[in-house]
Amino acid sequence: MPRVLIVDDDPAIRDVVRFALSRAGYGTLEAADGAAGLAAAREALPDLIVLDVMLPEMDGTEMCRALRASGGAASAIPVLFLSSRDDEVDRVVGLEIGGDDYLTKPFSPRELVARVRAVLRRGAPAAPAPADEALRHGRLALDPGTARVTWDGAEVVLTATEFGLLRTLMRRPGRVLNRDALMDGAYTVERVVSDRTIDSHVRRLRAKFAALGAAPVETLPGFGYRLGPCD
Repeated sequence: MPRVLIVDDDPAIRDVVRFALSRAGYGTLEAADGAAGLAAAREALPDLIVLDVMLPEMDGTEMCRALRASGGAASAIPVLFLSSRDDEVDRVVGLEIGGDDYLTKPFSPRELVARVRAVLRRGAPAAPAPADEALRHGRLALDPGTARVTWDGAEVVLTATEFGLLRTLMRRPGRVLNRDALMDGAYTVERVVSDRTIDSHVRRLRAKFAALGAAPVETLPGFGYRLGPCD
């Protein structure tokens, strides 16, 4: 049973989210502020976090930044932001700092469950299929069946969105893909995100490989991105 950590300071919202997710077959954990949410994420390693933006102690964006910077398994936990502000700037910022999706309050519990499923499906191990067979390019390997990425055998821990971007590039090594093509490959549901958001995800993806002395993703200014030789 996948487990979802609900981080919101409003008990009524936590009740709604918990009830909707429980009916859909998910286990839940709860925290009422960002500091407690971060501690719970690191200790329990849930499959996904539903994270309110406006929180006491540590707000949702701070918690997400700290989670992504923490390293290890916790840094790759998918994050679905909740916010009472329907502002494009807030949505873009939430996605740029490492969020995987963004839902505005008030929301439909059915839509919440659909978004949770979509994010988990994006990064979850998949049943073997021709389109999802293991990929290898030089020293880089990606296995959709286990959601595992390695460089020279060393594992690189990626978020669901980063995994989707890299998989899209690896399916067409050497080909230049614009941001629309990367977005289509990374998101399993139709979404519109800014060019800056895609660039931010790619920047974090590169930083993780740079820590291993690798630079698999190349930029062609004015055109897009491509997977380099990885040799």
